[in-house]
Amino acid sequence: MLRRTKIVATLGPATDKPGILPQLIAAGVDTVRLNFSHGLASDHRRRAEQVREEAARQGRHVAILGDLQGPKIRVGRFSEGRAQLESGAKFVLDPDWPAGAGNVQGVSVDYAELARDCSSGDTLLLDDGRLRLRVTAVDGAAVRTRVEVGGWLSDNKGINKLGGGLTAPALTGKDRTDMQVAADLAFDYLAVSFPRDAADVDLARKLLRAAGGDAHIVAKIERAEAVASDEHLDRLILASDAIMVARGDLAVEIGEAQLMGVQKHLIRRARRLNRVAITATQMMESMIASPVPTRAEVCDVANAVLDGTDAVMLSAETAAGDYPVATVEHMAEVIVGAEKHRASRRPPRMAQDYYPAGDACIAMAAIAIANHCREIKAIICQTETGNTALLMSRVRSDIQIFAFCRHRTSCSRVALYRGVDPVLMEVEGLDGVSRDRRAIAHLKQRKLLQAGDFVLISRGYHQDIGGSTDTLRIVRVD
Repeated sequence: MLRRTKIVATLGPATDKPGILPQLIAAGVDTVRLNFSHGLASDHRRRAEQVREEAARQGRHVAILGDLQGPKIRVGRFSEGRAQLESGAKFVLDPDWPAGAGNVQGVSVDYAELARDCSSGDTLLLDDGRLRLRVTAVDGAAVRTRVEVGGWLSDNKGINKLGGGLTAPALTGKDRTDMQVAADLAFDYLAVSFPRDAADVDLARKLLRAAGGDAHIVAKIERAEAVASDEHLDRLILASDAIMVARGDLAVEIGEAQLMGVQKHLIRRARRLNRVAITATQMMESMIASPVPTRAEVCDVANAVLDGTDAVMLSAETAAGDYPVATVEHMAEVIVGAEKHRASRRPPRMAQDYYPAGDACIAMAAIAIANHCREIKAIICQTETGNTALLMSRVRSDIQIFAFCRHRTSCSRVALYRGVDPVLMEVEGLDGVSRDRRAIAHLKQRKLLQAGDFVLISRGYHQDIGGSTDTLRIVRVD
């Protein structure tokens, strides 16, 4: 059984060890994530080159996702590296606090406007919500608080405001510099951290294009403002090519109890609006130090698969963990197990009642036929940009979609789409029927089709023009 849900793995020191990257790709990684919050531009360049070389050697298409750091608001450094905050104690967050001199009384912050965004009674959450502070007063640039839930607070831990409302811009100076790196390295996807609205995504796309980059934009949903209303959320999703359900900061801002419902809603909205969804954060967190996942983690991954996510993502598990390859292998097994369940294969109602003539109409017709004709064994999508394959993948079906592309960039982007297997095919000098025959021969060679099977083939009458898919054929394999 071919795995339909894709795996995103973050690269880091653990994957730099000799022999690990080839094993990761062989284990089934579909997309690698290069996190601009860590490492130098030279590290990202080296890893991107290694991924492309190894993927080509193994005959696979692996997308590269760059992840901008964004305006992560952090405390400064402590004189002893950390401080124990006691419940009920007073604590000050002050951009003017002496650098490197944090203690049990207060610490510096890297966001000068924190006081402007806070008022008495607000709740601030530190270190992914492990510590909880209640704002008691705003005194100039300083925010005075009382510790409600204490604990150890160490250098550079993050700050969130319960319910959202921190107004730091989504794109920092560092992000703009890193965009040039992403453009130079021709990344397939670029993730924007902490976007508040569609305007943040539009600006990121504009800046990336100005830098010479052509990556698809991923909006990381991690601010409470992003999910404040369906209308606002839909505009943000439509401005993007994909979304990431970034459950760490999102859970801190909206509250842990709300997270699962919001996750399901985000995946559902992304699919309905023909966008890709990635589910991320702590999916197999215990495997940083354990060779096997917990049952709760297995259920978490399976639940996202059953919800229809395009991809599930690994962060520290592969970037810094002790078992990066085993983590990918376990995740792949869980995905396949979940996809065997009928809930992951049942055809839903079509997302809308009317489709304009063109690739969307052909895509929906292909899935409708595949879901109701048992003789259809596969869908061959002859695609210039991958868009028709994306539209097909928005509707659940247990029929595998094979996107035959003539561009490596299209193959790499398609590698992230649920249920779509990218194939690079040389088409120079071939007419439409000859391309169809070559695609069928490829799948026969991989033993995915045999004589007597039926396949659906979509393509454009006018070949090699994006958005021109207008033909759907049912073909019996010779």
